Parts: sequence; C-alpha cells; structure tokens
Amino acid sequence: MKKTIKPLRVAEISISYSLESNILENPQIDGSHSAYQIFQTHWSDDIEYVEEFKILLLNRANRVLGIVDISKGGVAGTVVDAKLIFGAALKANASSIILAHNHPSTNLKPSQADIDITRKLKKGGELLDVTVLDHLILTKYSYYSFADEGMI
Repeated sequence: MKKTIKPLRVAEISISYSLESNILENPQIDGSHSAYQIFQTHWSDDIEYVEEFKILLLNRANRVLGIVDISKGGVAGTVVDAKLIFGAALKANASSIILAHNHPSTNLKPSQADIDITRKLKKGGELLDVTVLDHLILTKYSYYSFADEGMI
C-alpha cells in the first residue's frame, strides 16, 4: 500500500495598518519621548489592567510606518514571540523597530525577563538588519527607556 504525501500549507503573514491621522502623517521619531507619545495615543484603555506588547515600525529616516499589536496577556505578563515581531518588521520592510510593553503595576523598573527579551530581540534584529532602537516600558503617566538608560 502506497502512501500519498500531501504538501504542507504555510500561512502567509499579513500586516494591517491603522489609518489614523498621525500615522498617515508619518511622524519622525527623534527619541524615546516621541515614541512614548505615539504609543500612548495608540494604547488601549486597559493599560492599567492588562499587559500588552507592541512594536513601532520605522523606515530608514525613523518615520513611522505603523504600529503592530504583538500580544495581550494578563496582569503580570504577556507572551513575546520573536517570530511574530520580525515577521511583521520584514513584511513591512521596516529598517528599525521600537519595542514597547506596559506594566499594569505602574512599576517602571524592568524585570529580568524584560532585560532578557530585549537582548534576545536586539541580537535577532542584528541578524536580519532590523535595528532594535529602544524598548519602552509604559504606564499611564510615564515610561522607562532602555536606550536612555544605556541598556540597549
């Protein structure tokens, strides 16, 4: 009896962009504060209740191409999948990205897990020529920048 081998099907990565006014104007990121302002205006009302992870996609001139929601978790964490992050960045032809997640606890101090994932994603980006410029930890009223603190 002969077995028939069926070809594997691979799902295509799809990216959708938010067509809100400040994204259409392609603002330029000139530091952590401008990135924080963009993330803050596009964060859900759950910023104080549920941890989320997003990325800002940038072109070579550090102009915003879009924001991608990577994951939404619980009160104390969310899953960060490097394949989803770099799949989105490559699909959008981004030259660089800025990572961001919120801490519902309002504690801005990065956890060891935050530090580890930042290092992992920075190394992954180097392999793919997608520069990880910063990783922001957000709360409703403030932020922490890995780049500003010399941690990236």
